[in-house]
Amino acid sequence: MSDGWHIIGEARLGNVLIVADHASNRVPPEIDLGIERSLLSTHIGWDIGVASLAHGLHAPAYLGNVSRLVIDLNRDPGDPGLVPQSSDGYDIPGNRGETGDRIANYWKPYHEELARQIAVMQPLMLLSLHSFTPRLATRPDEVRPWEIGVLYNRDDRAARIAIPLLEAAGIATGDQQPYSGKVLNATMNRHAEGNGLPYLGLEVRQDLIDSDEGVECWGARLMPIIAEVCNRVA
Repeated sequence: MSDGWHIIGEARLGNVLIVADHASNRVPPEIDLGIERSLLSTHIGWDIGVASLAHGLHAPAYLGNVSRLVIDLNRDPGDPGLVPQSSDGYDIPGNRGETGDRIANYWKPYHEELARQIAVMQPLMLLSLHSFTPRLATRPDEVRPWEIGVLYNRDDRAARIAIPLLEAAGIATGDQQPYSGKVLNATMNRHAEGNGLPYLGLEVRQDLIDSDEGVECWGARLMPIIAEVCNRVA
Protein backbone atom coordinates (compact mmCIF):
# COMPACT_ATOMS: atom_id res chain seq x y z
CA MET A 1 0.00 0.00 0.00
CA SER A 2 1.25 3.45 -0.85
CA ASP A 3 0.10 6.75 0.61
CA GLY A 4 -2.32 7.46 -2.23
CA TRP A 5 -3.33 4.07 -3.59
CA HIS A 6 -3.80 0.46 -2.56
CA ILE A 7 -3.47 -2.53 -4.90
CA ILE A 8 -5.31 -5.76 -4.12
CA GLY A 9 -5.31 -9.10 -5.89
CA GLU A 10 -2.64 -10.66 -8.06
CA ALA A 11 -1.76 -8.74 -11.21
CA ARG A 12 -2.65 -10.98 -14.15
CA LEU A 13 -1.74 -10.15 -17.72
CA GLY A 14 -4.81 -9.59 -19.88
CA ASN A 15 -7.29 -9.57 -17.00
CA VAL A 16 -9.97 -7.08 -16.00
CA LEU A 17 -8.48 -4.34 -13.80
CA ILE A 18 -10.84 -2.71 -11.30
CA VAL A 19 -10.27 0.98 -10.63
CA ALA A 20 -11.99 2.57 -7.62
CA ASP A 21 -11.02 6.21 -7.14
CA HIS A 22 -13.13 6.75 -4.00
CA ALA A 23 -12.53 3.50 -2.13
CA SER A 24 -11.11 5.13 1.04
CA ASN A 25 -12.15 7.76 3.57
CA ARG A 26 -8.63 8.15 4.94
CA VAL A 27 -7.37 11.64 5.75
CA PRO A 28 -3.57 11.90 6.10
CA PRO A 29 -2.55 13.12 9.57
CA GLU A 30 -1.02 16.33 8.23
CA ILE A 31 -4.37 17.43 6.74
CA ASP A 32 -7.13 19.06 8.78
CA LEU A 33 -10.36 19.31 6.84
CA GLY A 34 -12.07 21.21 9.65
CA ILE A 35 -15.10 18.89 9.77
CA GLU A 36 -16.56 16.35 12.20
CA ARG A 37 -14.82 13.01 11.69
CA SER A 38 -18.21 11.28 11.57
CA LEU A 39 -18.83 12.88 8.17
CA LEU A 40 -15.99 10.83 6.70
CA SER A 41 -18.08 7.70 7.15
CA THR A 42 -20.92 9.11 5.05
CA HIS A 43 -21.18 9.24 1.27
CA ILE A 44 -19.39 12.60 1.13
CA GLY A 45 -16.22 11.00 2.51
CA TRP A 46 -16.02 8.01 0.18
CA ASP A 47 -17.92 5.54 -1.99
CA ILE A 48 -19.48 3.32 0.67
CA GLY A 49 -19.07 -0.41 -0.01
CA VAL A 50 -16.78 -0.10 -3.01
CA ALA A 51 -13.58 -1.40 -1.38
CA SER A 52 -15.38 -4.47 -0.07
CA LEU A 53 -17.08 -5.08 -3.39
CA ALA A 54 -13.75 -4.80 -5.21
CA HIS A 55 -12.38 -7.52 -2.91
CA GLY A 56 -15.46 -9.65 -3.59
CA LEU A 57 -15.14 -9.48 -7.37
CA HIS A 58 -11.90 -11.52 -7.24
CA ALA A 59 -9.99 -9.44 -9.79
CA PRO A 60 -6.94 -7.21 -9.44
CA ALA A 61 -8.01 -3.79 -8.18
CA TYR A 62 -6.38 -0.38 -7.94
CA LEU A 63 -8.00 1.53 -5.09
CA GLY A 64 -7.68 5.18 -4.12
CA ASN A 65 -6.37 5.51 -0.57
CA VAL A 66 -7.41 9.05 0.41
CA SER A 67 -10.85 10.52 1.00
CA ARG A 68 -12.54 12.31 -1.86
CA LEU A 69 -12.68 15.28 0.52
CA VAL A 70 -8.86 15.43 0.52
CA ILE A 71 -8.79 15.36 -3.29
CA ASP A 72 -11.20 13.90 -5.81
CA LEU A 73 -9.07 11.54 -7.86
CA ASN A 74 -11.84 11.31 -10.47
CA ARG A 75 -11.54 14.96 -11.50
CA ASP A 76 -9.02 16.86 -13.54
CA PRO A 77 -6.73 19.65 -12.34
CA GLY A 78 -8.61 22.90 -12.78
CA ASP A 79 -11.98 21.32 -11.96
CA PRO A 80 -13.50 23.34 -9.08
CA GLY A 81 -14.52 20.08 -7.37
CA LEU A 82 -10.98 18.67 -7.34
CA VAL A 83 -10.44 19.85 -3.75
CA PRO A 84 -14.06 20.39 -2.70
CA GLN A 85 -15.01 23.48 -0.74
CA SER A 86 -18.35 21.87 0.13
CA SER A 87 -20.12 18.56 -0.36
CA ASP A 88 -23.85 17.85 -0.21
CA GLY A 89 -24.49 20.91 1.95
CA TYR A 90 -21.46 20.59 4.25
CA ASP A 91 -18.67 23.19 4.17
CA ILE A 92 -15.09 21.86 4.11
CA PRO A 93 -13.19 24.83 5.62
CA GLY A 94 -9.80 23.08 5.64
CA ASN A 95 -9.82 22.95 1.84
CA ARG A 96 -9.83 26.70 1.25
CA GLY A 97 -6.81 27.58 -0.85
CA GLU A 98 -5.52 23.98 -0.85
CA THR A 99 -4.88 22.65 -4.35
CA GLY A 100 -1.25 22.59 -5.52
CA ASP A 101 0.17 20.42 -2.74
CA ARG A 102 -2.75 18.00 -2.95
CA ILE A 103 -2.21 17.54 -6.67
CA ALA A 104 1.53 16.99 -6.23
CA ASN A 105 1.22 14.67 -3.23
CA TYR A 106 -1.83 12.57 -4.16
CA TRP A 107 -3.43 13.19 -7.56
CA LYS A 108 -0.29 13.09 -9.71
CA PRO A 109 1.29 9.98 -8.09
CA TYR A 110 -2.07 8.17 -8.16
CA HIS A 111 -2.52 8.65 -11.89
CA GLU A 112 1.11 8.00 -12.72
CA GLU A 113 0.99 4.68 -10.86
CA LEU A 114 -2.33 3.71 -12.47
CA ALA A 115 -0.82 4.34 -15.90
CA ARG A 116 2.14 2.15 -14.94
CA GLN A 117 -0.11 -0.68 -13.71
CA ILE A 118 -2.10 -0.60 -16.94
CA ALA A 119 1.09 -0.72 -19.00
CA VAL A 120 2.36 -3.73 -17.02
CA MET A 121 -0.92 -5.68 -16.84
CA GLN A 122 -2.25 -4.82 -20.30
CA PRO A 123 -5.82 -5.47 -19.13
CA LEU A 124 -8.49 -6.37 -21.66
CA MET A 125 -10.91 -3.96 -19.94
CA LEU A 126 -11.04 -1.53 -17.04
CA LEU A 127 -13.90 -1.71 -14.57
CA SER A 128 -14.53 1.71 -13.02
CA LEU A 129 -16.30 1.05 -9.73
CA HIS A 130 -18.22 3.67 -7.76
CA SER A 131 -21.26 3.82 -5.49
CA PHE A 132 -24.00 6.40 -5.02
CA THR A 133 -26.13 7.43 -2.08
CA PRO A 134 -29.85 6.59 -2.24
CA ARG A 135 -30.65 10.14 -1.12
CA LEU A 136 -28.77 13.44 -1.22
CA ALA A 137 -29.22 15.71 1.81
CA THR A 138 -29.54 18.73 -0.47
CA ARG A 139 -32.14 17.02 -2.68
CA PRO A 140 -34.15 14.82 -0.29
CA ASP A 141 -37.13 14.53 -2.65
CA GLU A 142 -35.05 13.24 -5.56
CA VAL A 143 -35.90 9.61 -6.31
CA ARG A 144 -32.93 7.34 -7.06
CA PRO A 145 -34.47 3.94 -7.80
CA TRP A 146 -31.60 2.43 -9.79
CA GLU A 147 -29.64 -0.45 -8.28
CA ILE A 148 -26.83 -0.02 -10.79
CA GLY A 149 -25.91 2.92 -12.98
CA VAL A 150 -23.78 2.55 -16.10
CA LEU A 151 -21.61 5.56 -16.94
CA TYR A 152 -19.61 6.30 -20.08
CA ASN A 153 -18.41 9.21 -22.18
CA ARG A 154 -17.56 8.82 -25.87
CA ASP A 155 -16.72 5.10 -25.71
CA ASP A 156 -19.92 3.18 -24.99
CA ARG A 157 -18.76 -0.24 -26.26
CA ALA A 158 -18.92 -1.97 -22.88
CA ALA A 159 -21.97 0.01 -21.71
CA ARG A 160 -24.07 -1.10 -24.69
CA ILE A 161 -23.27 -4.74 -23.87
CA ALA A 162 -23.67 -4.40 -20.10
CA ILE A 163 -27.00 -2.58 -19.91
CA PRO A 164 -29.13 -5.34 -21.51
CA LEU A 165 -27.25 -8.01 -19.54
CA LEU A 166 -27.96 -6.20 -16.26
CA GLU A 167 -31.61 -5.69 -17.18
CA ALA A 168 -31.97 -9.36 -18.17
CA ALA A 169 -30.66 -10.28 -14.70
CA GLY A 170 -33.53 -8.31 -13.14
CA ILE A 171 -31.33 -5.42 -12.00
CA ALA A 172 -32.84 -1.92 -12.04
CA THR A 173 -30.30 -0.29 -14.34
CA GLY A 174 -29.75 3.38 -15.11
CA ASP A 175 -28.22 4.44 -18.41
CA GLN A 176 -26.09 7.47 -17.41
CA GLN A 177 -27.81 7.54 -13.98
CA PRO A 178 -27.66 8.94 -11.34
CA TYR A 179 -24.82 10.87 -13.01
CA SER A 180 -23.67 11.19 -16.58
CA GLY A 181 -20.28 9.94 -17.68
CA LYS A 182 -20.26 12.83 -20.11
CA VAL A 183 -19.60 14.99 -17.02
CA LEU A 184 -18.01 12.73 -14.36
CA ASN A 185 -15.57 10.38 -16.09
CA ALA A 186 -12.13 11.93 -15.65
CA THR A 187 -10.16 8.79 -14.71
CA MET A 188 -11.66 6.70 -17.51
CA ASN A 189 -11.28 9.58 -19.97
CA ARG A 190 -7.57 9.69 -19.16
CA HIS A 191 -6.66 6.03 -18.82
CA ALA A 192 -9.23 4.21 -20.96
CA GLU A 193 -10.66 6.49 -23.64
CA GLY A 194 -7.31 8.24 -24.00
CA ASN A 195 -5.71 4.90 -24.89
CA GLY A 196 -8.54 3.20 -26.77
CA LEU A 197 -8.99 0.72 -23.90
CA PRO A 198 -12.53 -0.61 -23.30
CA TYR A 199 -14.03 0.15 -19.90
CA LEU A 200 -17.22 -0.44 -17.96
CA GLY A 201 -18.26 2.28 -15.53
CA LEU A 202 -20.55 0.99 -12.76
CA GLU A 203 -22.24 2.93 -9.94
CA VAL A 204 -23.81 0.68 -7.28
CA ARG A 205 -26.42 2.05 -4.88
CA GLN A 206 -24.79 2.21 -1.47
CA ASP A 207 -27.56 0.64 0.62
CA LEU A 208 -27.10 -2.55 -1.42
CA ILE A 209 -23.42 -2.99 -0.51
CA ASP A 210 -23.13 -1.50 2.99
CA SER A 211 -23.04 -4.95 4.64
CA ASP A 212 -21.08 -8.16 4.18
CA GLU A 213 -24.24 -9.91 3.01
CA GLY A 214 -24.93 -7.22 0.43
CA VAL A 215 -21.38 -7.29 -0.89
CA GLU A 216 -21.49 -11.08 -1.23
CA CYS A 217 -24.84 -10.96 -3.02
CA TRP A 218 -23.89 -8.24 -5.47
CA GLY A 219 -20.44 -9.64 -6.11
CA ALA A 220 -22.06 -12.92 -7.15
CA ARG A 221 -24.59 -11.13 -9.36
CA LEU A 222 -22.08 -8.88 -11.08
CA MET A 223 -19.14 -11.23 -11.66
CA PRO A 224 -20.65 -13.23 -14.55
CA ILE A 225 -21.97 -10.06 -16.20
CA ILE A 226 -18.57 -8.34 -15.99
CA ALA A 227 -16.89 -11.44 -17.39
CA GLU A 228 -19.35 -11.61 -20.30
CA VAL A 229 -18.87 -7.94 -21.10
CA CYS A 230 -15.11 -8.38 -21.09
CA ASN A 231 -15.30 -11.44 -23.35
CA ARG A 232 -17.49 -9.62 -25.86
CA VAL A 233 -15.82 -6.20 -25.88
CA ALA A 234 -12.15 -7.20 -25.84
